[in-house]
Amino acid sequence: MSPDVDLTAPTPGPHPVRNGFLRLDQRVFEAVAARTWPGADPLLPRLSRSANHGVLWFGAAAALAASRTPRARRAAARGLASLGLASLTINTLGKRSVRRARPVLDPVPLVRQLKRQPITTSFPSGHAASAAAFATGVALESPAWGAAVAPVAAVALSRVYTGVHFPSDVAAGAALGVGAAFAVRGMVPTRAQHMPPARPRAEVPALPRGEGLVMVANVASGTSDRVRALCDALPDAEVVECDPKDVRAELERAADHARVLGVCGGDGTVNAAAEVALRHGLPLAVLPGGTLNHFAYDLGVEDARDLCRALEGGEGVRVDVGRFASGGRRGIFLNTFSLGVYPELVNERERWSPRIGGWPAGVLAAVRVLRADRHPLEAEVRGRRRPLWMLFAGNGTYHRRGIASGRRLDLADGQLDVRVVHGGRRPALRLLSAALAGPLTRSPAHAAVQVSRLRLSGVAPGTLMAYDGELTETEGDLTLEKLPEALTVYRPLPGDGFLR
Repeated sequence: MSPDVDLTAPTPGPHPVRNGFLRLDQRVFEAVAARTWPGADPLLPRLSRSANHGVLWFGAAAALAASRTPRARRAAARGLASLGLASLTINTLGKRSVRRARPVLDPVPLVRQLKRQPITTSFPSGHAASAAAFATGVALESPAWGAAVAPVAAVALSRVYTGVHFPSDVAAGAALGVGAAFAVRGMVPTRAQHMPPARPRAEVPALPRGEGLVMVANVASGTSDRVRALCDALPDAEVVECDPKDVRAELERAADHARVLGVCGGDGTVNAAAEVALRHGLPLAVLPGGTLNHFAYDLGVEDARDLCRALEGGEGVRVDVGRFASGGRRGIFLNTFSLGVYPELVNERERWSPRIGGWPAGVLAAVRVLRADRHPLEAEVRGRRRPLWMLFAGNGTYHRRGIASGRRLDLADGQLDVRVVHGGRRPALRLLSAALAGPLTRSPAHAAVQVSRLRLSGVAPGTLMAYDGELTETEGDLTLEKLPEALTVYRPLPGDGFLR
């Protein structure tokens, strides 16, 4: 026998409270064994077996991920992470700390008993812990998906019904599983915990059937299924699907007759639509259709259902816009602006990706840029010319909670979140330390400050800069500033069904 199943430890001496609890536990077990639940005899043993080795939960996670919605994928990942932590705790601490024997099967009808009886110790129930951890993890990310998987968590009850656990084993395992899910949420907060406040509210037209909405969709982003979902919900909306090279022209044409300008694509496409919406004074409706979709997700718009709810109800807010100017070059950014390493990486990746593919090109670009002898950026700071590895400016302050990546908690805070990685030796180590520093404002490698306006002098013309994933070059000195609450956008306001 392994130490995990060694039940030969001396029986503890008498203890009135403990012994009374164990007798009650035994009576409840026998009461369950004496009752037959309608339809349970053929179902619960199969359900119990299906959860062996986590097979049931991996299958449920695969089914969630197959829905292809960001919220469902996050719920599946959180459920599996919670299950993993619960299983680790059960197998390293739980089973080894209380060596309780399994129940005697005499009261349990033969038809219910499992063909292969478990040989590990009884307390706590690992199946109950896994069921509770997965279901709770899913529900913390998406209450609706949590309700969908909750019936499958009846596997916890099946462990008593089939006679392999006492009720207290199941209760302790379920409590441990719920605790594991909340522990995972503490390390990696849910999107609901990151959701920016729905302010300041904006007066926007309600479009119950979509009349007055012109949606321009970038077909290169693979948006057809999302556009179809939008058309089904808003049949009177006008949809224009076009190639990337025609997006800006179609946005201009749409703005001439639209009440609401819509866009479906990645962050670069959304940036172009925001610039057109600002010039024409139109509210913007964003349907995520790219890879990262930072702006749409920070708004709380993850799919067509979210956007349709906001459009039908006339729900909108005003958000800040970042603006840059360098010589005669002007532009805006909704997410981030950067100089230095990141634009260099993007440029190198785009050079190599047609030849060797995206991921290999990204790795090669990182190696080439980080091994270069020159610093990619020099700027004049307080009268002194300094080498810099990177300058990052976020449209709004980025925060970090737990070990999750930083997100914006307010899209109208009036601040540029400026982060600088100083020049010097070992760029990879400096960039890593800056990433780990998070909100720290003082570091040998990293500095951070929140301002509403920033001017950089001494920037060499032709220096690469990136904004919302798009690349261009500077034309000399650079100015970054905020346009507070300049853009009106649709977003679902908090309420019933907001975070399905």
